[in-house]
Amino acid sequence: MGTLDNNAYFHAFKEDISGIELPLRFTFPFCYEPHALAIIAAEELQTYLETQNEWTHNFGLEENNDNLAIGKMFGILVVRDQQHRLGYLAAVSGKLAGSNKHQYFVPPIFDMLEEDGFFLNEEVHLNALNRKIEFLENSEELEQTTSNLNRLKGYWDTQLELLKTKLRSQKKERKETRTRLRPLLSDEDFEMLMEDMRSQSLKDKQELQRYQYDMHLALESENLKLQQLLSEISALKEERKMRSGNLQKRLFEQYNFLNATGQHKNVVAVFQDFDQSTPPAGSGECAAPKLLQYSYSNNLTPIALAEFWWGCSPSSEIRRHKNYYPACRKKCEPILGYMLQGLNVDPNPMQQETTLQTELPQIYEDEDIIVFNKPAEFLSVPGIYVKDSVYNRVLQRYPAAGPIIIHRLDMSTSGLLVVAKNKEAHQFIQDQFIQHTIAKEYIALLDGIVEQESGLIDLPLRVDLDDRPRQMVCYSYGKPAQTKWERIAIEDGKTRVRFYPLTGRTHQLRMHAVHPNGLNTPIVGDDLYGRKSNRLHLHAAFIKFIHPGSRQEISFHIPPDF
Repeated sequence: MGTLDNNAYFHAFKEDISGIELPLRFTFPFCYEPHALAIIAAEELQTYLETQNEWTHNFGLEENNDNLAIGKMFGILVVRDQQHRLGYLAAVSGKLAGSNKHQYFVPPIFDMLEEDGFFLNEEVHLNALNRKIEFLENSEELEQTTSNLNRLKGYWDTQLELLKTKLRSQKKERKETRTRLRPLLSDEDFEMLMEDMRSQSLKDKQELQRYQYDMHLALESENLKLQQLLSEISALKEERKMRSGNLQKRLFEQYNFLNATGQHKNVVAVFQDFDQSTPPAGSGECAAPKLLQYSYSNNLTPIALAEFWWGCSPSSEIRRHKNYYPACRKKCEPILGYMLQGLNVDPNPMQQETTLQTELPQIYEDEDIIVFNKPAEFLSVPGIYVKDSVYNRVLQRYPAAGPIIIHRLDMSTSGLLVVAKNKEAHQFIQDQFIQHTIAKEYIALLDGIVEQESGLIDLPLRVDLDDRPRQMVCYSYGKPAQTKWERIAIEDGKTRVRFYPLTGRTHQLRMHAVHPNGLNTPIVGDDLYGRKSNRLHLHAAFIKFIHPGSRQEISFHIPPDF
């Protein structure tokens, strides 16, 4: 297996790495290009995955795939031991093949699957509660009691409505009688009439009250029976909630993370210090925290990190076989932020001002609008850390302009961007975007061959709450997203396409290109959903709209430089 000494998880490189320079700093885990050593380690791990026979897991890589296939995220950590020898550690996110114990992968920070451990013992109780709740909720007794109560209630409600209708009719008749006879009767006779009517009104009220009392008695037995059944279910759910909460609290107590300075901190404190949030389930089970924890615990120095996906993609989010991915944000950002303290880490590239010398080509301007050919990797509006943007560049030239931004292009996307110089122009063109009357066309180069010639992609999208800004397909909560497309040409194993977005969701074209139910082929250079390249090969090439001043149709076209 290529291990050193008694450390079974330290894998020596099989390939000669003597000519490879070490990185100057450790990998920034949320945005990185794998170091050469990390790539070699990952490829050796992938060879192991392809050839091992120690365990069996359905990654969905066989042709006859089924619904039980589950792809997994794997990670490697290049490390140096106390004898200054280089090697690497390997880890898998979550459990693998139903176990946390594998001779190739570092152990979890806490093994929930330990035999006779508190987690599995408590899970037995929780599963028993779940089965009992499910049994009671689907029991024939509950269904029959609910049905009987609804049937009885329906009958009594109908009769009650008939009685109320009759009493309203009688009341109306009394009113009409009073009105008709008042001029014809003496005061004494009219008073006698009124007394009789008051007596009748009182009888009507008493009849209604008697009916409602009889209705209550008729329903009481079934209603009490139903409440007893529901109370039992409610008590079981409350017990389940309490036991689950206690189990989660006890689990959190087992996760104490080390950092490079030798300090340790509990997962609850880590999240509390980060943003005062509660750790989500599964915190600490990803590959990166496992690798760093094992490294620190065994006096190994972290050198470089990389994580890749192995297997079929989940149905909603995008994960492609063998592609490298950054660590997830929701679970790992607080944990890794703490664990990396004491290491010299690469700076976050998303916080670096890299465009200050970048030219922003302008292709048209008049008193109402400016049209730019926005470069790739240039912001439309200022970010949290990076301020250079189309918005700020225009504001520097025209301090009184605004609102400026009518529509946006993703930072990685190049092409035509129209901005307004005054409020009236902004409103006029923005209304056209809202009404979907603006014609737009994008050119993209896809990293593979698309056999079809054209089509319509209809996949609703929403943000991945666990890993912003990534998007995911979601039929329950996603916003509608439609894209028409047509193939232009196949070039050296890649496909050039023309996109016509009918909606304007975040990352819509990138997701519709890469998703298995879309074109199943990522855009070249898509570092979020595909493979990083010199740039994202997506360009806004054409736009047509009604000019806010002339009220005439105006259009612009500029081809991509890829």
